[in-house]
Amino acid sequence: MSSAQKIKIAAIQTVSGPDVVANLEAAGKLIAEAASAGAKFVGLPEFFVLISGDEAAKVRAREEEGSGPIQDFLAAMAKKHGVWIVGGTVPLVADVPDKVRNTTLVFNAQGERVARYDKIHLFGFSKGDEFYDEGRSIEAGDDVVVFDSPAGKVGLSVCYDLRFPELFRAMGTVDLIVLPAAFVHTTGQAHWEVLLRARAIENQCYVLAPAQGGRHPNGRKTWGHSMVIDPWGDILACRSEEGEGVVVAELDFARLSEIRHSLPALRHRRLRQV
Repeated sequence: MSSAQKIKIAAIQTVSGPDVVANLEAAGKLIAEAASAGAKFVGLPEFFVLISGDEAAKVRAREEEGSGPIQDFLAAMAKKHGVWIVGGTVPLVADVPDKVRNTTLVFNAQGERVARYDKIHLFGFSKGDEFYDEGRSIEAGDDVVVFDSPAGKVGLSVCYDLRFPELFRAMGTVDLIVLPAAFVHTTGQAHWEVLLRARAIENQCYVLAPAQGGRHPNGRKTWGHSMVIDPWGDILACRSEEGEGVVVAELDFARLSEIRHSLPALRHRRLRQV
């Protein structure tokens, strides 16, 4: 846990398209805006760098771990603004030649990479004209990832992972869960807020949820509503409008401790593992 009692954290919302360079430029402006607002810990959305109707586009854009313009951009932005960045997700090389790992990379304020998480649960959905199958182009990860930061102990997850509470229990006691997402409008409207608040309440931690939000060039519509939630389940900040933007809120360690002290649910657990 940080020695400071409070830290400002920010969720960035984008409406990414097929142009990687343009997406990086947009993200850079929003990171600067978050830093100017006092945020020291910033989260970007899932695939902030690329959303395309061409499934092979992410394969063409994928990078080797530790090398490439997307990773260089994240490291440079973190160092330039003196902030920790949870870099949404980046397409990295997979074991299968025609797939990618949907990877969250974390950089500290010196621009050093300190954590990597590969999305474990791959989205599949079919209703009317809507059909999604991430398994066609993404290779699933396996490992639960937690790291220490100025925002305390942080657990990483991505989008569809939100529906699997066992992942968050496997993190142990964390102060903050970060969940970059690109929830489609249909499922986001129905489940985004209620599931995020549930994860915050049951794990008694803050949740930072940066999301894609709006109509993308390929016609896909994402729900947005990037938000920050406290351990009581209260929404501290939310972007209700579509389109690019930044929401900032304070992570208060005293508030975190008070909630866990008054309602010690984490210590009351009986079934640790099935």
